[in-house]
Amino acid sequence: MGALDAVAGRVAGGATVSFRPSGSSMVPLIRSRQPVTVAPVDPSKLEVGDIVLARVAGTVYLHLVSALDPAGNRVQISNNRGRVNGWTGHARVFGICVAVDGTPRSGTVGKVRTAGSPGDP
Repeated sequence: MGALDAVAGRVAGGATVSFRPSGSSMVPLIRSRQPVTVAPVDPSKLEVGDIVLARVAGTVYLHLVSALDPAGNRVQISNNRGRVNGWTGHARVFGICVAVDGTPRSGTVGKVRTAGSPGDP
């Protein structure tokens, strides 16, 4: 189980979670150990460029949405250095990054899943 699995479980359960991910694959958008806040997401509202917490091929990533397949209910996940992690279904997209280092990320309004939204546990 990876470091982000516990966070993914909490977000999938409806919690908004703040944590400090490690690694350099998202620089300069997110630096290693920089605080981020991730909220539950409605995957059908995602756009290319959103930063999401998603499981791809068994691994949880905090990476970018790099392509959309609305008909297939899936998104492509990539890091900020050009590496594509792969496609994943909407059910495995747990949350959207709404803030980095306390600064709200633009474009997240209306994408956060609230209590009573479709897909709530």
